[in-house]
Amino acid sequence: MARHLITSALPYINGIKHLGNMVGSMLPADVYARYLRQRGHDVLYICATDEHGTPAELAAKAQGIPVADFCAQAHDAQKAVYDGFALAFDYFGRSSSPQNVEITQHFARRLNENGFIEERAIRQVYSPADGRFLPDRYVEGTCPHCGYDKARGDQCENCTRVLDPTDLIDPRSAISGSTDLEVRETKHLFLLQSKLQHEVEEWVSRHEADWPQLASSIARKWLTEGLHDRAITRDLDWGVPVPADTWPELAAEGKVFYVWFDAPIEYIAATKEWSDAAPAGEIRDWKSWWYEADGGENPVRYTEFMAKDNVPFHTVMFPATELGVREPWKKVDYVKAFNWLTYYGGKFSTSQKRGVFTDQALDVLPADYWRYFLIANAPESDDSSFTWEHFTATVNKDLADTLGNFVNRVLSFSKKRFGDEVPAGNAPGEAEAKLGEQIAELLGEYESQMEALQFRKAAAALRALWSAGNSYLEEKAPWLEIKTDKDGAALTLRTAMNLIHLYAVVSEPFIPATAKIMREAFSLADDTATWVTADEARTLASVPAGIPFTVPPVLFAKLQDEDLAAYKERFGGTEE
Repeated sequence: MARHLITSALPYINGIKHLGNMVGSMLPADVYARYLRQRGHDVLYICATDEHGTPAELAAKAQGIPVADFCAQAHDAQKAVYDGFALAFDYFGRSSSPQNVEITQHFARRLNENGFIEERAIRQVYSPADGRFLPDRYVEGTCPHCGYDKARGDQCENCTRVLDPTDLIDPRSAISGSTDLEVRETKHLFLLQSKLQHEVEEWVSRHEADWPQLASSIARKWLTEGLHDRAITRDLDWGVPVPADTWPELAAEGKVFYVWFDAPIEYIAATKEWSDAAPAGEIRDWKSWWYEADGGENPVRYTEFMAKDNVPFHTVMFPATELGVREPWKKVDYVKAFNWLTYYGGKFSTSQKRGVFTDQALDVLPADYWRYFLIANAPESDDSSFTWEHFTATVNKDLADTLGNFVNRVLSFSKKRFGDEVPAGNAPGEAEAKLGEQIAELLGEYESQMEALQFRKAAAALRALWSAGNSYLEEKAPWLEIKTDKDGAALTLRTAMNLIHLYAVVSEPFIPATAKIMREAFSLADDTATWVTADEARTLASVPAGIPFTVPPVLFAKLQDEDLAAYKERFGGTEE
């Protein structure tokens, strides 16, 4: 089986993420990783918190604690939420790790040796009151375009215009509030992306046909506009230090690498963190996943998941960095890009507390409700809008009625009429043969869509599998059948129980907690199945007669009008 390296966009350390962040990267990556593991592939799913940059420093300052302490606490808080969503990372690291310092500095040295880094003098805002240069986000003021008085020096959050600190009206220091600002000359390192333009174009041209249109079109747009040399250092206290052995003057001034340079390298560094964290006696070879020096004898397929705003960094800018290093570092094979999930047509906003955030979601309902809804409505081809009306309707129709009700009524009715063991009854007949062929066909469709990373279509195929069980049950009507043919009713229920077990196995990537409950309803001594073959789907015989079973609690609560009203009152939102 192939080896699959999977990464998702690194969640920024500043604040708990909203549902749009979840569905735009981490959740679909988890669903895909779970699916591949079940199919027998060797999978490594790596993610980490992105901890450098001005927002982390400002957030720490606002809380009155050292930035290192702030990041450590925020990392643990985010990891707790992701655990709550059952994201099965192989490792969830931190970009502030020693491993990232080591590898980022290595990349910078190699780029410099190869002629792709240049030291340049630029003019930057300086605050005498703070005794330091102010990176863009450390300067606040009034936006010259819309008049918003809390615009930052890189972008106005109100009108989204990209800004330079010198564009702001009445600029002030975000640290001290001082308006006594000057523009002084300082030196920074620039990555000469312009010299790598043609190499990046050639690399993209070899891959873009396989990528989703969203990813390839964004990459091509950036290349058409031309790659520009970009500063890769900042005057900050928090970040990967510029190595003194290569740039002693800049190191003495306390320069650190800009977050956009070191954050993508953290994927490699987090894999080394995973390797270094191996328990005694276990050997983890991190380089075999990232360093293609073996001539392709043990190839890795690298798939990355991200929302569209991160696409340029990972289809153009980081590949440029990897190419310039002149070492065989693994580059992404497939970029699964997502559009935005909006909240009633508007943006989720961390700063404005607009929309449902992941910790709040888990406070409202268990993770599987959210996992299924988000993937079934993933913003793949276009932006999609979250509304409580849509969420409630999906939960009730797909989870409560189609799946949950099927499981409950089959097991409850069988327990009532046949006791605590799977009934025997007749041998499978024409209806069961027809059902088996249908299930095998639908399972094949589900597998095809998962392999193609078409998540909405995969969810539709999974839903169709669930619906097939309901159709079979309605056709056979065991509550009527038992009156005239008890053995026939037993066969129907036994077949339906085998469907429940099949659903438990193949639904695990979407709803892992519920899948576990369904699976554990049957006392199978050696239930080690990781997937269901087409032949197994046709015969539906994995749960034999005589096996004890239990009736689990209601799998999914049906949401009522009063629930919908309570959600809207708490989170806001009006029906579109």
